[in-house]
Amino acid sequence: MNTGQFVLLAGSVYGLLGVLLGAFGAHAMQDRLSPEMLRVWETAVQYQFWHALALLAVGLLAARLAGAWLNAAGVTFALGVLVFSGSLYALALTGVRLLGAVTPFGGLLLIAGWLCLAVAVWRG
Repeated sequence: MNTGQFVLLAGSVYGLLGVLLGAFGAHAMQDRLSPEMLRVWETAVQYQFWHALALLAVGLLAARLAGAWLNAAGVTFALGVLVFSGSLYALALTGVRLLGAVTPFGGLLLIAGWLCLAVAVWRG
């Protein structure tokens, strides 16, 4: 599997899970989570879904543009979603505030992904 295929697969899986986890949060978790933790859950879903779309765009761009910057964008987006949204899901489910300390690292990965994408397109 090349990087473009990995990125498209990651975007597809994150999109699928975003819909499932969004519905799960709206229906099954509404009575189990505090309003604050439900907002945390919704933030995780929102960032996951937007970056699933970004991954799909990067995967499609990989068919036109090749290069290390585009590959880096896909990998950092995929890892960023895992760390950012994953830590927020875990925080919402457990209430362990320490998990929130991990979230900014995921955010930095997402920011790095956007920077890598910009450089890849600029160098196009």
